[in-house]
Amino acid sequence: MPAASLSERLQRTVLEYQYLFVALAPILFVAAVVTSAPLPETAGNGYWVEFWWLFPFFLLGATIVNTVGISGSAMFVPYLIFIFPLLAFELEPQTIVKIGLISESFGLSSSSVAFIQHGLVDRRLAATLVGGSIPFVVGGALLSFVIPEPIFQSLLGIALLASAILLFKADLGHEEPGSDDAADDDNDEATVEQEPVEDAPVGTDGGLPNDYAKPGQGGVDVDGDGVVTRVDRAGDDYRYDRGGYLERFGNYSIGGVFQGLAGFGIGELGIISMLRTSVPVRVAIGTNHIVVALTAILASIVHVFGGGLVGGHTIDLATTPWNMVVWTVPATVLGGQIAPFVSSALDTELLKRGVGALFAIIATALFGMAASGLL
Repeated sequence: MPAASLSERLQRTVLEYQYLFVALAPILFVAAVVTSAPLPETAGNGYWVEFWWLFPFFLLGATIVNTVGISGSAMFVPYLIFIFPLLAFELEPQTIVKIGLISESFGLSSSSVAFIQHGLVDRRLAATLVGGSIPFVVGGALLSFVIPEPIFQSLLGIALLASAILLFKADLGHEEPGSDDAADDDNDEATVEQEPVEDAPVGTDGGLPNDYAKPGQGGVDVDGDGVVTRVDRAGDDYRYDRGGYLERFGNYSIGGVFQGLAGFGIGELGIISMLRTSVPVRVAIGTNHIVVALTAILASIVHVFGGGLVGGHTIDLATTPWNMVVWTVPATVLGGQIAPFVSSALDTELLKRGVGALFAIIATALFGMAASGLL
């Protein structure tokens, strides 16, 4: 066997010790914030524990959004707008954006690594989707400085309602582990049993072991007809093809614009096209998660620095409510690690109904946000 390259060895190390890296990230963040963050003059002795109760709310929200593969802000922003004022006080829009972006960045990074480690990410498909979405995300973020938010909140609400309807009607029977609906029935072959190789090295796709009783390096194989067979960490296999690029491009383009405008949208619209083009639900969620994570980071950068370039708003970290993010960041990181286990434990029908209901709830919240902005 040829020696592994430096990138492969680095990938193996990250995947093998991902739980350590994920655990250290929020600890280092909280330590840095507590020791060096600028505090308001009114900060007293109980400043750092004032909003401890945000932890369970953001833990639940992060687990939900990471399980279905959508943007964290889709849950956090409505919560901070509608629920938080009932328990504390009303927040400024800029503050809500800052809390959402900081919390979402940590949560998405955590769960993305977890989904890769579980072998539920089609990285070739993810790279194609991210590359095609970049100009739309950047364009949407720049448009956010000049177009009224209520109009786009209303449009996104309509899009989410349409997505919920499509999802409830979608046939997801092909998504069960071991299904071979993506392949032609005439190509079915008997499985040749082989003895697994003990102490096999970590593979290059998803960190799966090189078990020669499974297809391909790291549990992934593509045959001559383009049919992908993927084996996850638990040993479940999924068969599908990567066709349907045109439909996915349309959804991810529209979603990318909304991702730049409002901080979410690409995950909500994009996963519909994944499911409608016969990508198994758990692979769709894991792959979509990488797309959401990378485009969210890109949108955040444009929102932070783009406003100053076009005369719009910018994010001032000096006014960040640090006593809130020290609780929301660890919660989103933990939720991101829990999500793959929840995704694997729930059946397809429950996942489908949960995602559809979540879309409807988010759409209702968006309509409320838009209405309040127009009044």
